[in-house]
Amino acid sequence: MSSKTFQFKVLATDGAARRGEITMPRGTVRTPAFMPVGTGGTVKAMYMDQVRDLGSDIILGNTYHLMLRPGAERVARLGGLHDFARWPGPILTDSGGFQVMSLAQLRKLDENGVTFRSHIDGRSYEMSPERSIEIQGLLDSDIQMQLDECVALPAQEREMERAMELSLRWAERGKAAFGDQPGKAMFGIVQGGDNARLRERSAQALKAMELKGYSIGGLAVGEPQNIMLDMLEVVCPILPAEKPRYLMGVGTPDDILKSVARGIDMFDCVMPTRAGRHGLAFTRHGKINLRNARHAEDPRPLDEESNCPAARDYSRAYLHHLVKSGEFLGAMLLTWNNLAYYQSLMQGCRDAIEAEKFVDFSGVTQERWARGDLPTL
Repeated sequence: MSSKTFQFKVLATDGAARRGEITMPRGTVRTPAFMPVGTGGTVKAMYMDQVRDLGSDIILGNTYHLMLRPGAERVARLGGLHDFARWPGPILTDSGGFQVMSLAQLRKLDENGVTFRSHIDGRSYEMSPERSIEIQGLLDSDIQMQLDECVALPAQEREMERAMELSLRWAERGKAAFGDQPGKAMFGIVQGGDNARLRERSAQALKAMELKGYSIGGLAVGEPQNIMLDMLEVVCPILPAEKPRYLMGVGTPDDILKSVARGIDMFDCVMPTRAGRHGLAFTRHGKINLRNARHAEDPRPLDEESNCPAARDYSRAYLHHLVKSGEFLGAMLLTWNNLAYYQSLMQGCRDAIEAEKFVDFSGVTQERWARGDLPTL
């Protein structure tokens, strides 16, 4: 199902947890949703057909990386990111701000935006709120993020407040640059670090802008999980119930379960793909490190009940061999397994919310992770 306009509907609730749908011209996103990260127009170690078949309704593209290589104007000339990457469904692009702060060299930030040197070749670039929206428009993404300043935690309160207020001004400018695009959306980003007062101020100001969706940024950047959850409990009740809520860059399966319980609808994170490339599998039995020697002669698959061939059809011994040998296939199979598990977890969340059994589902899932799946050999 698709819509000519951007629409969000809450279909069921269970406590603060929400089951919903975002409909856009390019398709429907079932929420709670996990968005695989396609940094440079590719979900690393995966074919796009695989990503779709696992149940992903939407992927994320990275404005900073695509701007540097191959260039947003080039992508536009080649038909936009959907055609370029062979992904027909919705795409969300981030603003590029986080990567500017974390990767770029010799960056200079002021009221207008950020001037920085590429981490690839040292060339100088300027990124303003308007330019970020322009680049995302050239990529032709369906959901676009405002440019914001993300402060690493811990930080001084005055520094968090300065960055939060600057991000609010940039949100206004981003909204003006985005204009009226019926089938697309620009999301604002709630900032404020680990300070409840600042988070509340940011959420209230963004709510007053009447945007189509709202993101919560600057969390899962090194602070304890309980701090992240405390900030969600401050922010989520403020944000409009009829608009989607996106927690940026999160996270572990446990982070996702606890954030869904507090009213979050959308997630993205490099964790399942990055972990797969480094020998770590996520399963319903918890995490399995295939680098460990104890898997060398274990004939069992990662999960005999999984619908994913990578989890069901290959032995742990073989996966251990691939990882230890540095074979590309090891990264491919474990990434496939990890994204399959994440999408299975999201489907479980959606089903449990509809059945009003989310607390039970969460408890059973966490108990299984804690119990693990040690070999009996």
